[in-house]
Amino acid sequence: MRAEDTPPIPAALNAVLLVAAMGAGALCLWTASHAEALAVRLVAAGVFSYVNNTVFSLLHEATHGVLHPSRRLNDGLGRLAATFFPTSFTLQRAFHLTHHRNNRTEREQFDYLRPGDHRFLKRAQWYAILTGAYWAFVPLGALVFALAPGLLRKLRGPGTRYGEQTGADAYLGRLEEAPGATIRAEVLLMVALQAGLAYALELTPTGWALCYAAFAVNWSSLQYADHAWSPLDVREGAWDLRVAAPVRWVFLNYHYHRAHHRHPHVPWLYLGRYVDASAPRPSFLRIWCAMWRGPRPLPEKAP
Repeated sequence: MRAEDTPPIPAALNAVLLVAAMGAGALCLWTASHAEALAVRLVAAGVFSYVNNTVFSLLHEATHGVLHPSRRLNDGLGRLAATFFPTSFTLQRAFHLTHHRNNRTEREQFDYLRPGDHRFLKRAQWYAILTGAYWAFVPLGALVFALAPGLLRKLRGPGTRYGEQTGADAYLGRLEEAPGATIRAEVLLMVALQAGLAYALELTPTGWALCYAAFAVNWSSLQYADHAWSPLDVREGAWDLRVAAPVRWVFLNYHYHRAHHRHPHVPWLYLGRYVDASAPRPSFLRIWCAMWRGPRPLPEKAP
């Protein structure tokens, strides 16, 4: 796609959505911390799991430079959105662009058991994604990098089957060229905003944990459902999943993931135009349910 053919970035709408979603998320955190009825706290956590996915979707836009036309404002808003994940914007961008380069290659075939794979490790990684435990590695990894960057580099496992199977080699390898000072400043911002919210809203550890646990499960499950058992191709290896329209709106068309991988610089608002109606479009629920049966043996004819 030529640059002149790319639709315009809905900058004002993105800014309004970011403020509204972060405000709604803060209200959910407060409700989960202060409501007396358990049912109300659970509803607040459930709502938080969706509105914080709106924040994440806007962070995702920023990693591709399509949150705002101004690079300075794009990155500034991206850093603000990252504090609600919470993570470092620079780390998130480096890792996400690595995903686009390695999508459905041997380094990102978590849904298949390849010859030589450590099966327990493969299944542990798989169910960490499904249960939401995968989310915890993101903020913890950002904190570890800020405090002890050498530790993450030791976990990389370059040239090993472990490093290739888990993707650690490809992802943590990006840290060799990462701007450490910028990442540490973003982690400090992340901690400051989270601490500020906890102080200003008098959040309880239980209320905070309840909201982020719900978000972890909701966010993490989609992160591979849109790729599981899709074609083993860097650009074509994703699904444009079918899901209820209100859910897709809250996720800002994130379920149109094949369209996104084919056209990563198209803003979320226009992705529906790029969905290939002739390609298979499984439902999110069907893929998600199938994922619970675990990784499958690699097809014999797979490239």
